[in-house]
Amino acid sequence: QVQLVESGGGLVQAGGSLRLSCAASGDTFSRYTMGWFRQAPGWEREFVATISRSGGGTDYASSVKGRFTISRDNAKNMVYLQMNSLKPEDTAIYYCAALLLGSWNLASAYRYWGQGTQVTVSS
Repeated sequence: QVQLVESGGGLVQAGGSLRLSCAASGDTFSRYTMGWFRQAPGWEREFVATISRSGGGTDYASSVKGRFTISRDNAKNMVYLQMNSLKPEDTAIYYCAALLLGSWNLASAYRYWGQGTQVTVSS
């Protein structure tokens, strides 16, 4: 079992930056590939970024590549999403998720989810 709690969301102006944090507890954190997903009202939950168990491998959705950076600190059981050059279309609830096996960019493959944190980018 893994419990995930996101934090760091808020209101920011377009072009600004925000860092999201996800705190994990329960099972050994380093056993899980971690991902960030987001969902806006009326839209499907979409993949944002993922990071491998060791932290050595990452991947991003095309829409955020070059602007967002995912990282993890296994000693602290934390995963982060640094978001720069934010755009209004980044507005969504952002979710942290943990994956054991499966497709890293597919929401349905992730076993554990946090409650989400709201990110609002004003124009």
